[in-house]
Amino acid sequence: MDRISDVRAGASRLYSSSLEERNGLLALIRRALDEKREILFSSNREDIKEAEESGIKREVLNRLLLSDEKLGSAIKGIEELEKLPDPLGRVREKRELDRDLILEKRTYPIGVIGMIFEARPDALIQIASLALKSGNGIILKGGKESKRTNRALVEIIKGAARESVIGEGWIMQIESHEDVDLMLKSEGDVDLIIPRGSNSFVRYCMENTNIPVLGHSDGICHVYIESYTSLEGAVKVAVDSKIQYPAACNAAETILIDQKVASEIAPALIAALRENGVAIHGDRALDPELEEITPQSFGTEYLSKEVNLKVVASIDEAIDHINRYGSHHTDSIVTTDRTKMDKFVSLVDSADVFINASTRFADGFRFGLGAEVGISTAKIHARGPVGLDGLVTTKWILSGDYSIVADYSKGGDKHFSHRELI
Repeated sequence: MDRISDVRAGASRLYSSSLEERNGLLALIRRALDEKREILFSSNREDIKEAEESGIKREVLNRLLLSDEKLGSAIKGIEELEKLPDPLGRVREKRELDRDLILEKRTYPIGVIGMIFEARPDALIQIASLALKSGNGIILKGGKESKRTNRALVEIIKGAARESVIGEGWIMQIESHEDVDLMLKSEGDVDLIIPRGSNSFVRYCMENTNIPVLGHSDGICHVYIESYTSLEGAVKVAVDSKIQYPAACNAAETILIDQKVASEIAPALIAALRENGVAIHGDRALDPELEEITPQSFGTEYLSKEVNLKVVASIDEAIDHINRYGSHHTDSIVTTDRTKMDKFVSLVDSADVFINASTRFADGFRFGLGAEVGISTAKIHARGPVGLDGLVTTKWILSGDYSIVADYSKGGDKHFSHRELI
């Protein structure tokens, strides 16, 4: 861990590089990952075998698997990232304070980011790529279940970086819990911690560091079916939200149905969920074969083909339920009523709020961000999928002409114009 200062030096070199150099390295990484697929798949098979032998949960295995489809999607994400404009040096505000006194707010890298993530090797690719494009050094701690795959990925990325003028100093991998604890104590060398894991782990990070922490823990997401013009469409949104990838943090864990449409949609929805192998917890008045539902069920992140089903009396009850039991991640309403759309969007306290769309759209790639380092449920700096914009900070740049404050104080002869220039 005495190399953290080296990552900061590597990050400085990265920031001083041009957009063309950073994009060039992204292209090298993309091609190297494509060419060395079998090395990655072989390492991943070993991780999967060991995880299966340890009796790991099926939902974790699903995340751990680096399939051809997942790797292809990650490589495509790098390609999309290359096409995005430079996030650095962008002028967000420009204001004339006086004729020869110009103020700008420009974007700059955060510095060095410590990223701790669960057993998702494809997340490592996204994180490293976003750090590179945004000019940030990155310290990576992946889940122990994917240690071989992560090592192979980092070595491939470093190998590509050695072919670039940027070099490999901006990226570092750590593996032990002791290394994590040391990183959490490395204020001055690390500027931001982004943990992706359980509630208890995120709390542990927050309580054991003075470094700012950004992230989310649970993904307890909801779909509320209020009204619809197409029963089939409403069912499709709810089912996709649950089964498209049940182990994802943006998969729905509870489906709420307004009582005025319950008698019509509940049978169709239950049938569709069962057809897809989903275990349903709900009121047995809807269906006598539903599994028992308890207040604890609503706070459970299943990450599997399991879901809660509840009938609510009104949109107000739906919003109250979501704000009480949800994790402020992603929640969706299915409705035809514009007033209720607006009310739901305004009052549901979540990072992503959707209308007539699956919760599974909550993703950096799908949002056109190229990729994401995670979903933030914080309310400051970055919220929702954290892409390039969430990995930059700003500086105020003031350009004067031997300007002094005394000229604008009492008795001075100058006055502020405060004219917006963009």
